[in-house]
Amino acid sequence: MIKRIVKLTFREDSVADFLRLYEASNAKIRSFPGCQHLELLRCTQPNNVFFTYSIWDSQEHLDHYRFSEFFKDTWSRTKALFEEKAEAWSVTEWPAGSKEPVKNG
Repeated sequence: MIKRIVKLTFREDSVADFLRLYEASNAKIRSFPGCQHLELLRCTQPNNVFFTYSIWDSQEHLDHYRFSEFFKDTWSRTKALFEEKAEAWSVTEWPAGSKEPVKNG
């Protein structure tokens, strides 16, 4: 399982445009094979910073989405609204699959 976190910083005057774009595309993203979860988070301050948090069955499923024509089109329209370059992380639970806290000593 892959968890994907993407930080998006928009120009103040582009936030509404991004929200419309997200509303128009999030159902399609969720319908991609292997997408278990997608949510949009907004920073309280500054409020032009957003994070997407998604969960994918595997790296292959995430890559299938990321290399799709749908992603390329949506991403190019999203990037045009940025104030700063996006940052993205693909992460897994550590230790893999564990719900137990790591003990020191």
